[in-house]
This record gives sequence, C-alpha cells and structure tokens, in this order.
Amino acid sequence: MVDILVVDDDPNLLRMLRRGLALAGYSVRAAEDGESALRLMLADEPDVVVLDVMLPELDGLEVARRVREAGSDVPIIMLTARDQVADKVAGFASGADDYLPKPFAFEELLARIGALLRRRSPQRSERLSYADLVLDPATREAWRGGGQLDLTAREFDLLAYFLARPRQVLTRDQIFRGVWGSDYLGGSNIIDANVSYLRDKLEADGRPRLIQTVRGVGYALREA
Repeated sequence: MVDILVVDDDPNLLRMLRRGLALAGYSVRAAEDGESALRLMLADEPDVVVLDVMLPELDGLEVARRVREAGSDVPIIMLTARDQVADKVAGFASGADDYLPKPFAFEELLARIGALLRRRSPQRSERLSYADLVLDPATREAWRGGGQLDLTAREFDLLAYFLARPRQVLTRDQIFRGVWGSDYLGGSNIIDANVSYLRDKLEADGRPRLIQTVRGVGYALREA
C-alpha cells in the first residue's frame, strides 16, 4: 500500500487529510511539526510527503532542504497559504516537486499525488540513449561515454525528459510541466539553473555540449 506522510500544524486540516487519504486507499502517517516530520521521513521514507510550509520547530522549506541533503528523492507536495511567485520559487528551490496553495480542493490534491506516483514509477524499462548518453529508467542510472554520471533526482528526471525527445526543441513551459508537473513560473530561473547543473556534469572532462540553447524558445538535446 502506498504510504503518505502528511505534515501540518492545523489539527482540523490534518484530521481531514488523514481521513480523506485513508478512504482513498492510502496508508497515512501524520506529523504536526518539522522536527517530527524530518525524523519520520529519514527513519522510514514514505512514498509521498504532503508538507505544509508554516510549521513549528522547522518550517517546511527547511525540512525539504534537509531531506534532499540527506539524499532522499521522495516526492514532496508543498502546502501553503502564500501564492506569490517568489514563494513558489522558494518551495521548488528547497526541493519540493509540486506546490498547492491553500485553500485547495481535496480532489486536486489526490490528482497531484497520483501524478507524482506515476512519475516516480518507471513508465518504460528499456534504456534511453542519444550520442554517447545512456539512461536506464528502471535503475535510475545514467552514463556518458561509458562513465557513470552522479545525478540528483531532479537532474535525472530532466535528462530523461530530454532523452525521450531527442532533437526536439522544447520550451521552458513544456520542460517545467514534464519534469516538475506544474505550470511554468515565467519569472523564475529554475529551469535554466537545473539545465546548467546538468550541463556541468555532462560536459566534464571537456566533452562536447549536447543540451543546446535555442534562443527565445528553450532547449534541445542535439549535437552541435
């Protein structure tokens, strides 16, 4: 059974989410503060975390940062009453995979949980390749020129998105929706920053660039 950890300091909302998710067929654990949430996430990693930003002890942003620093790629949906672009950017930068402003419809939360679970499960077992790049979705390993790449969970998902669409020109909006699962926040540099991090690893030892910038549009995986 899929295990979901819900973290919120509002006892009424926490009770509603626990009941609703249990009725939807999920196994549900709960925490009311950041310290407790962090302990639960690191001791027995859930399948999805629904994490409020405003928490006592540690806030949700810091919890997400520490979980990512520990090497976990558990999917995280941030809940917050704040809906400004800067707040969303901060959530994604801390390591969140999705962002849901309060108040929200429970049906939307269910849909987003389902989307994250589908993205985490390999949709295809065959390896993806282009030029000297090879990626295995089942084992979440990637290589260039025979050498294994040390990628974060986000970098792996980004590379997989490119490898599934070689030579295609992809807009930032397409990339954001395909990798992050939400609409692109045009004022942020999240995509550009993550492409830059990925390029640094792909181009180590002087290897030629494969992720090309298409000015005014986005990016494309293709040889120069």
